[in-house]
Amino acid sequence: MTPRTVLTIAGSDSGAGAGIQADLKTFAALGAYGTSVLTAVTAQSTRGVDAVLPLPPQTVRDQMDSVLGDFDVRAVKSGMLGTPAVADAVAEAARAGRLPHLVVDPVLVATSGHRLGVVEAVERLLPYAEVATPNCAEAAALTGGPVGTVEEMVAAAEALAARGPAFVVVTGGDVDADGESVDVLSGGGTTRLLRAPRVDTRHNHGTGCSFSAAVAVRLAAGDAVPVAVAAAKEYVARALTGARTWELGAGRGPLDHFGWSA
Repeated sequence: MTPRTVLTIAGSDSGAGAGIQADLKTFAALGAYGTSVLTAVTAQSTRGVDAVLPLPPQTVRDQMDSVLGDFDVRAVKSGMLGTPAVADAVAEAARAGRLPHLVVDPVLVATSGHRLGVVEAVERLLPYAEVATPNCAEAAALTGGPVGTVEEMVAAAEALAARGPAFVVVTGGDVDADGESVDVLSGGGTTRLLRAPRVDTRHNHGTGCSFSAAVAVRLAAGDAVPVAVAAAKEYVARALTGARTWELGAGRGPLDHFGWSA
């Protein structure tokens, strides 16, 4: 059977734990054929981000034209956009209906704390998102308010959902919720909490990228958004669990995307 094609529009991670590399691993692990459009090249490792080189907007357009003109892309996720001009190029394609089931991962703040994107760039794409997946720091940057508790996550998810996305998931991996990992999903007139046991690990580089990529795969397969989000949360939990004892790099290591340690 021919696999479904999914597209990632994001930056490259030289350490391969996040960005385009994590997206393609996630697509492959979940049975989708991954295609890619690079928005930026970064120099980074498990220790952090050392340099960022955004690509010209026309180069991003050219890549999108090549992929979308040839492949039957069933879903798209965007990650690091880098500049408002690149965001405009992606928004143009979304506005023209060329980016089906668009999942927008804001990628404003890396796990290391390095700022990879600008709020203005993400805001230009939010109205076209079927799902937006900010973490707490990104939700705070987009709303201008604190997002450090479950209650604040709920408020942020609802505020962002009112700005255009059909659904918003504020991921709560950094929030201590009595041993649980709590994400907040808002959309379709409801807000719900997604709870799971917290995975005790420092190896969480690329969790946001992998989560949004997994959501895109499930949307490409025809899942409703709540089902896709729940499946993506389970996938990331397994990937975090598998890599708990890995020693790849000296900092925050990557996930076990393929279940090697399951």
